[in-house]
Amino acid sequence: MTRALILGGTGMIGRAIARRLLAAGWSVELTGRDPARMPRDVAAAGGRFVAADYHEAGQLKAAYGDGADLLVDCLCYTADDARRVLPFLSGTRSSVMLSSKAVYVDAAGRNPNSDQAPRFDGPVPETQPLMAPGYGDYNTREGYGACKVAAERVLLDGGAPVTVIRPSKVHGEGNARPREWVFVKRVLDRRPAIFLAHRGTGVDHPTAAVNIAALVEAVAAQPGPRILNCADPDAPDVLEMSRVIARHLGHQWEEVLVDDDSLGQTPWDAIPPMVLDMTAANELGYVPAGNYASTVTAEIDWLAAAHRAGDPGRVLPAPDDPFFARFTGYAAEDRWLASRRPARPGQS
Repeated sequence: MTRALILGGTGMIGRAIARRLLAAGWSVELTGRDPARMPRDVAAAGGRFVAADYHEAGQLKAAYGDGADLLVDCLCYTADDARRVLPFLSGTRSSVMLSSKAVYVDAAGRNPNSDQAPRFDGPVPETQPLMAPGYGDYNTREGYGACKVAAERVLLDGGAPVTVIRPSKVHGEGNARPREWVFVKRVLDRRPAIFLAHRGTGVDHPTAAVNIAALVEAVAAQPGPRILNCADPDAPDVLEMSRVIARHLGHQWEEVLVDDDSLGQTPWDAIPPMVLDMTAANELGYVPAGNYASTVTAEIDWLAAAHRAGDPGRVLPAPDDPFFARFTGYAAEDRWLASRRPARPGQS
């Protein structure tokens, strides 16, 4: 039986890959530090949790054992991470490193995390210029993409059959930063209106974790050094995304389309659009698991179920989460809604 080892396998992307490979008959092992994070359905399907700290080379060596047919690294953020994993690739038939679309820059050197939005001339191919490699803190806006570039170079220059996958904004069950919560929370709070900046025309290509899994399976069958974008087959704008989520949860609201970004900001407000070119993956034989509307439901249902249960697993963003706070505040929206209500008799 073919063996797959997924480093950091209990997270959103790793568990999606594990489910896909298990269904295809693979023997799958997932590394992590906390066995409580191992999804029950993955374990029931035959997936095996292997306790290993990604930053401890000795523990990774023990997890790797005598080799693997497929090694997937979901935790490679820096050049040091890549160097730690590199010795295992020579004994692996096919290997995959999860990178990011954050590596790309436009003609002016702007990247997706720059203060000023990049401007690309159409869908972005894998040949698009990249940020200069960086060796600082990957947890910063500018450092993230630069550190990913450095990690990619270490692996691709190492001569192993490693495929670098560059997804966009990933969604799926188990997401540590579930961006769709911006809309799901509003539905659960029974908000009467949805406010959308730029009239909901922003486009920042989403990527389903199950579509990454589909691409990994295709790559495993055709090992080789390459770089592949990965995004959903469609690139819906913010307005359509909000409609997909509201419709799935059976909620109706008024759509207030704001000309600027004074109200209704979301994580997908890319103006001009940020869309990945999927030609290379398609030519490899990749078949996506589904479009945004059909794949995002897994994350929506997971978030809604956690909310109904009182969030025992603490998967929902905290009210004071700095990332979500700017997207989920209602005070300014309530003032706008109140300002258009007719005054009651006796009020001025």
